[in-house]
Amino acid sequence: MELFVLDDGWFGARSSDKAGLGDWKANRTRLPGGIAGLADRVESLGLKFGLWFEPEMVNKDSDFYRQHPDWILSTPDRSQSHGRFQHVLDFSRKEVVDAIYEQMAAILREAKISYIKWDMNRSITECYSSAWPADRQGEIYHRYILGVYDLYDRLTREFPKVLFESCSSGGGRFDPGMLYYAPQGWVSDNSDAVERLKIQYGTSMCYPVSSMGTHVSVTPNHQVFRNTPLHTRANVAYFGTFGYELDLNKLTPEENEEVTVQIAFMKKYRDVLQFGSFYRLMSPFEGNETAWMVVSEDQKTAIVGWYRVLNCVNGRYTRLRLEGLNPAYCYRNSQNGVCCFGDELMYAGMITSDETAGQVPPDVTPYTDFESRIYVLEVTKP
Repeated sequence: MELFVLDDGWFGARSSDKAGLGDWKANRTRLPGGIAGLADRVESLGLKFGLWFEPEMVNKDSDFYRQHPDWILSTPDRSQSHGRFQHVLDFSRKEVVDAIYEQMAAILREAKISYIKWDMNRSITECYSSAWPADRQGEIYHRYILGVYDLYDRLTREFPKVLFESCSSGGGRFDPGMLYYAPQGWVSDNSDAVERLKIQYGTSMCYPVSSMGTHVSVTPNHQVFRNTPLHTRANVAYFGTFGYELDLNKLTPEENEEVTVQIAFMKKYRDVLQFGSFYRLMSPFEGNETAWMVVSEDQKTAIVGWYRVLNCVNGRYTRLRLEGLNPAYCYRNSQNGVCCFGDELMYAGMITSDETAGQVPPDVTPYTDFESRIYVLEVTKP
């Protein structure tokens, strides 16, 4: 592991989602040493430390709201809608942005923080600002985003070594404007590996792999309650920033060993996975199988991700035509040790058939639903 991130619940009176947002000071009952003390402890273990914020939101049960009840977006003489018991701060007002900036900057100045998860867990409703006249309320949406950019700009300038990741209910605000300040974004709160095939495939149409927040999450998945194998969850998450969102203490010894191998693989091939040329080979929107691949700049290493949602019986023999390889290079396949030249792999294809294409031998572990494989192709004869 390289980075430990402390999520929601570290600040103010945040004992539930009904209180605390807006009070960005460590809860000293839970963290006697504050964020600085925890960050120092994490760093002493050889890890970097990251922290979660949701700076654009406020709970009415917070000191911040009690001091500034007029600092939320709301229409006069109408009911105020909340989402997850939170309201949207009026970032069209400089004084609001200033107040949030001072709280966040104070923590970043005192603690060794390497990463910030910037969340936004509700949409804007009642987009009316008490600071602007009625005939200018049409400007508030735009002015609000300018306020968000202003906060990002000040923080990234003062803390240029902190990595910011944007998150707006999972990809809801994953756009080039945000990417300018936060070079990676959480592409979806739906972290189920099967669902992520479509999500990441679609995101790759506009955004590089290095910008996609991808994690191995708990199973059954907290949204779709699907059980997917640990190796498939990792095989999907490799094609992004890669991380884990689960309690390692609840894994079996065998699963912990598998996680160790997965992390070692990601570290070994991170540059290729995140910065190689990405090719979409089979669309999850068109069939039961998905495939994509990355190729290193020198074309000497390629990594192919292959995924099958539902198992089949006596399926046909299959091959996958690759892209981006050097036709004259000979590549060794990590799955079977077979060497093939690039032109063969691109024009004839790489065999992906397994035991489902016939009778399963008694000494072979049968494949199941949600199967996946990673093929590493490395040059043996350039």
